[in-house]
Amino acid sequence: MHSKADIARRAKAAEANRPRKVRLLLVAEAPPCDTTRYFYFEGVPNHDWLYVYVCRGLFGNVEIADLRARKVDYLKALCESGVFMIDVAPDGMSSPKLTQLRPLVPDLVARCRAMKPEAIVLIKSSVYDVAFAALREVGLPVIDERMPFPASGQQPAFLRLFAAALEEAKISTPLSKPR
Repeated sequence: MHSKADIARRAKAAEANRPRKVRLLLVAEAPPCDTTRYFYFEGVPNHDWLYVYVCRGLFGNVEIADLRARKVDYLKALCESGVFMIDVAPDGMSSPKLTQLRPLVPDLVARCRAMKPEAIVLIKSSVYDVAFAALREVGLPVIDERMPFPASGQQPAFLRLFAAALEEAKISTPLSKPR
């Protein structure tokens, strides 16, 4: 688990980038163990594969250096496009396992319902395995696409499956890149 200060810092960064209307809700597993890295933190110099490949999937094949250098602009573009990312385990986990994630699903379902997204994409096989049925069962618009996390050589598979999920969600890509 992460400290209360780390949790509060992540929550503040996410809230600053939360769209008024969530068109596309991305659900990942948990924030990184390294508390200096997070999807919504600016100035993350490396190991930010989720941010990088979500942006590449939505904005086209943007140079990684540009995505990192202009992260504020890209986060704003995501927000303006109605894209938001949350984690099943928002407080973090040392090494998430399905048995640790399952008890968190009812809270995830409640958070997703409250946001009323137009589409939900589950990122990482473990997230799909614990959350898909529960989200579908309550009528939430979860996309039936089991995709890997975009790291450790899984980036091409992620981009292919993410594109299929976006198509099913009727989200036209590429989105407008920030100026």
